[in-house]
Amino acid sequence: MNERTERSSFLQMSEDAEEDRIASSRLPIALWIILVTMVTVAMQTLLEPLLLPSLFFVSLMVAHIQLYWRVSRLIQVSKVLYLFLQAGLIFGSAALMPDGLPVVLIGLIPVLIGQTVAILFEPKKVVFFAFVLYFLFCLVTLWIKDAKDLALFIPLLFLMIVVVMAYAILYYRQVNARVRTQTFLRDLELTHQKVEELTLANERQRMARDLHDTLAQGQAGLIMQLEAVDAYLSRGNIQRAHEIVLTSMGQARQTLGDARKAIDDLRTRATPVFDFNEAVQDQLQRFRIATGVQIQLELQVRSGLTGFTMEHVLHILSETLMNVARHAHADQVQISIIEISDSLQMVIKDNGRGFNTATIGKKTGHYGLIGIYERTRLIGGQIQVESSDTGTCITLSIPF
Repeated sequence: MNERTERSSFLQMSEDAEEDRIASSRLPIALWIILVTMVTVAMQTLLEPLLLPSLFFVSLMVAHIQLYWRVSRLIQVSKVLYLFLQAGLIFGSAALMPDGLPVVLIGLIPVLIGQTVAILFEPKKVVFFAFVLYFLFCLVTLWIKDAKDLALFIPLLFLMIVVVMAYAILYYRQVNARVRTQTFLRDLELTHQKVEELTLANERQRMARDLHDTLAQGQAGLIMQLEAVDAYLSRGNIQRAHEIVLTSMGQARQTLGDARKAIDDLRTRATPVFDFNEAVQDQLQRFRIATGVQIQLELQVRSGLTGFTMEHVLHILSETLMNVARHAHADQVQISIIEISDSLQMVIKDNGRGFNTATIGKKTGHYGLIGIYERTRLIGGQIQVESSDTGTCITLSIPF
């Protein structure tokens, strides 16, 4: 997933979270408006029936509910316009029902103020809007009723505002907590998908390295030995050819064993346990027999290496020697594996014809050096490859 997709997903989640927070209160508000409408019409009808104003009043209440139901879309256009439009419906509908005015204003103004908590966020804006509604409440009440009624309605209005505000703050806090949890779960799901993708990619690289370092190297070694057998047979040196055939049989068994170890490792993730010095000596002995290349070895490793590190170092050594045999046309290899301070340093130098290091990783079908770099990264080491027409030198440094 690229950066643009991640940003788009984040913005989409933020918009969804805001919509969930505001739209979650639509149903209880709609039910409350229906209750207020029924009480207002009933009170007006009992005191002074007004058929046509009552129909208009019900129509305005339906529009009031519609605005509440579409709040998420409307506030994207303009939050202030939405709030004042709702206020206009409240006061306009109250003017149609003089005897039901207290029920409309005291019942609906606190609800609208409560919704501003989720829409405006900032306390100063909420207080300012509440003051505007209170001022309009006083004007409309004095216009339709009188000062005596206003003195009676103001305490009721404040009581309703306090109750509704307390409920709104508690309710929206709970909604915010739920939205944050949902957002966290979505982020966790995206992260889990990324981890799965990276795990799959790492497993593919790991399998490619294991196949290359077992089957591919083993087959290449057998081919070189068979070519040597053919050369000795053509010269009539049957005894030497026979010796190489026996060695090839051992090499084939070793390759089969390495392949089985790789399969077991893929199944169990177990790290093989072996002696590092013995494994190095054994690997170099097989290389001498197969290629006839002279090896000068300096091996001084006393500190304990983890099985994970030893496995990768041996694979790097094996791949490097295989490249020497197949490409370098060298007759001498100097190998130094020693401890320097708190790190292990392995230097492999041959006297072959060298190669262009700029082509590493660019040739199709040549993955040996790529695997070396990957294994070095996995064990937290550093590697340097230098090559010229007088030979190649690979230096590997691994912290203990």
